[in-house]
Amino acid sequence: MTLPDVNPGEKAIIIKVNGRGAFRKRIIEMGFVPGKEVTVIKKEPFQDIVTYGIPGSNVTLRNSEARLIEVSLSAMNETHHVHRSADTIREESGSAESTWNGKAIHVALVGNPNSGKTTLFNLAAGSGESMGNTGGRKAEANDGYFHLNGYDFIITDLPGTHSINASSPEELSVSDFINRRMPDVVMNVVDASNLEKSLFLTMQLIDMDIPLIVALNRYDELQKSGDSLDSAYLGEMLGVPFVHTVASRGKGIMELFSRIIDVVEGKDQISRHIHINYGKSIEDAIRAVQHCIRIPENTDFLTTHSSRFLSIKLLEKDLSARELASNLQNSNKILETSLTEIKRLESEFREESEILLADAKHGFIAGALAETLKPSPRIQRRKSEVIDTLITHKVWGIPVFILFMYITFYGTFKLGKYPMQGIEWLVQLVSDQLEQSLAEGMLKDMFIQGIIGGVGGVIVFLPNIVILYLFISLMEDTGYMARAVFIMDKFMHRIGLHGKSFIPLVMGFGCNVPAILSTRIIESKRDRIVTMLINPFMSCSARLPVYILFISAFFQKSQGTILFGMYATGIALAIGSALLFRKTIFRKKDIPFVMELPPYRLPSAKSVLRHMWRQTGQYLKKIGGIILVASVIIWALGYFPHTSPNEAAHEAERKRIEEKYKSLRTAPSLTTDRIRELNDAECSELSHLELVVESDLQQHSYIGRIGRFIEPAMAPLGFDWKMSIALLTGVSAKEVVVGTLGVLYQADKSDVEGDQSLIRRLQTQQYTYGPRMGQPVFTPLIALSFMLFILIYFPCIGVVSAISRESGSWKWALFIVVYTTVLAYLASFILYQTGNILNLS
Repeated sequence: MTLPDVNPGEKAIIIKVNGRGAFRKRIIEMGFVPGKEVTVIKKEPFQDIVTYGIPGSNVTLRNSEARLIEVSLSAMNETHHVHRSADTIREESGSAESTWNGKAIHVALVGNPNSGKTTLFNLAAGSGESMGNTGGRKAEANDGYFHLNGYDFIITDLPGTHSINASSPEELSVSDFINRRMPDVVMNVVDASNLEKSLFLTMQLIDMDIPLIVALNRYDELQKSGDSLDSAYLGEMLGVPFVHTVASRGKGIMELFSRIIDVVEGKDQISRHIHINYGKSIEDAIRAVQHCIRIPENTDFLTTHSSRFLSIKLLEKDLSARELASNLQNSNKILETSLTEIKRLESEFREESEILLADAKHGFIAGALAETLKPSPRIQRRKSEVIDTLITHKVWGIPVFILFMYITFYGTFKLGKYPMQGIEWLVQLVSDQLEQSLAEGMLKDMFIQGIIGGVGGVIVFLPNIVILYLFISLMEDTGYMARAVFIMDKFMHRIGLHGKSFIPLVMGFGCNVPAILSTRIIESKRDRIVTMLINPFMSCSARLPVYILFISAFFQKSQGTILFGMYATGIALAIGSALLFRKTIFRKKDIPFVMELPPYRLPSAKSVLRHMWRQTGQYLKKIGGIILVASVIIWALGYFPHTSPNEAAHEAERKRIEEKYKSLRTAPSLTTDRIRELNDAECSELSHLELVVESDLQQHSYIGRIGRFIEPAMAPLGFDWKMSIALLTGVSAKEVVVGTLGVLYQADKSDVEGDQSLIRRLQTQQYTYGPRMGQPVFTPLIALSFMLFILIYFPCIGVVSAISRESGSWKWALFIVVYTTVLAYLASFILYQTGNILNLS
């Protein structure tokens, strides 16, 4: 809350003073200091002017000024509570933890893509944000919290950006956030191994006239290269403190945040605002525009925005700056003056004004580094360049990429097979214990068939999920995934997509929802929507359990090849759909794309494990949430009403079998072996009858009636009613398909050698009704048809919602639902019918 929200007579504690420059300094000098108590004494009749009591004096402020002061009422009587990470950053050993003293610091993290910004954020805030050695992954801000030396830090990780312009969504996001939220300090995370490029953003932040500190990250790489940097002198030149950090190893983080406290409290000896000199002609143009902005009527605007920064952005022809200036009192005068100065500069230098300012910034950076950076006397070819001669080769690049992906899927099966068997054994053990300990009845059936059958059928694939993410994390963190984007750039243009579209598509292998959110990095709305529409064809981790289940059951000799083929099919369908959309719905040409290739890095174990755990945690949450609930609901629909019109016939058959063998056992001269044979035969017939009874009850259950109703429509694809029901439930989440199959195929209680695994059940299922009675329900052809349908059809509800939200219209969400479902039906129909004609079972 802010100061005007406090009622007369109430007291509050000052949390933060917003604003900038002279205004903020004047407010603090009046006594409005964070941590101090303030009392509302009197509000004038029209409520625009309010008198406040602070220690030692009374001060009158306008509401527009008071709104820049954040306060807390709860802090008057109790400690201010802020969610903190579990001691991610600790105080010095031996010091007692300080209690909150009314001081909170909001830190905004800004930096180039691949600067290590999110790694630093995760370390400080204890977050599990996804990260990788690939630019352009992050599309929105995230907040984290922790406590240090009596301060509550609120950290906001902003999208990676190379500059603060209006040319991309992430650039606009960073600029808007800083101006609107006014953080106490901006932490500019700079890649020490690439200073000349990284410092361009730093120059823009200096122009914004905001409290600034630079985290000189990956400083160890600069040292290893043999270069030396006088960062203290560079900081003095720029008026910005530089702190050496190695975020991947947690080095320099304590010093960094301690230095932030000094900057905020005004104790830092280096921190000051400087004006970067762009040369006489440009400086004259800046002052001319600035003079128009700095009038009394724009005072409120100037408390939150830098007039110099706005002037520079207007001269750079920045669209967001023009929009901002158009809201000022004398907007016409400001825009007219900026256009006049732009024409003067371009006439004088025969160059675009934005190029002039960019060249001036680069010139300043070059001069500053010439005085502070001493390059290594060793001139050597970078390791990245040596590796890239093969990895990004125009001929060998794509085969290498395909090889890496094949190794990923092959390893997912081979390495995951043994822990998968262990989890299967554990699930079976739990099922056996419940079978022995629980009394017969509905509760026992719910636990064994519903919960264990559904959830247990899904959780066995956890090792495969973990291993898949291990491979993906390694490719991202080493920097190879950025090369994959580079390799595919030309190909993406050929199918009518922007090169940046490859990043969300690769992310789709993990989960389609965040992949669709990441399309915000694509500037073109056309490319953004097309990328959203084809993203569901990327086989997300939710489909992986279905693939592994059927591949393990029916393609044991070619597991890695079939899995690779499923992913490749999804990619091929995405390409085909993109080409179709380009020829029909979207005809506009794409825009150029420049991809940064970060250096190869050895990924830290912490980074890889964090990535794996984050994805594994999401998978486990689904198992404990939607899959558990869905399994119980499906079991209930399959259990009730638990009656059948054939009950009398089944009971009569049971008595017939018992009477038959009772009569046979009364025959004279029966040997012990003959009695044993009769007993075994009776058990076999009764077990078969029990299977028929269970199957009959299931067919007449609520879910059986639904399944039998839709079965005729799905039969041309090779699917029985249980598979059809699994497809319906899979609309919520694809993992539910396996849980549904685990519940519905629980009828057979006579598996060979006591093997109760779902894989074994699928291999032994036979039709117990209709013209196909006695035939296997599943064959390799049917399994392949089913997996193909799972790959293509109806995206999960989360994906549909994300497409609707990100595209701004439900029509695209509805379109992709209809398009994918129709395409899935046609593809599975063609595959199954063609296979039958060719006798491919």
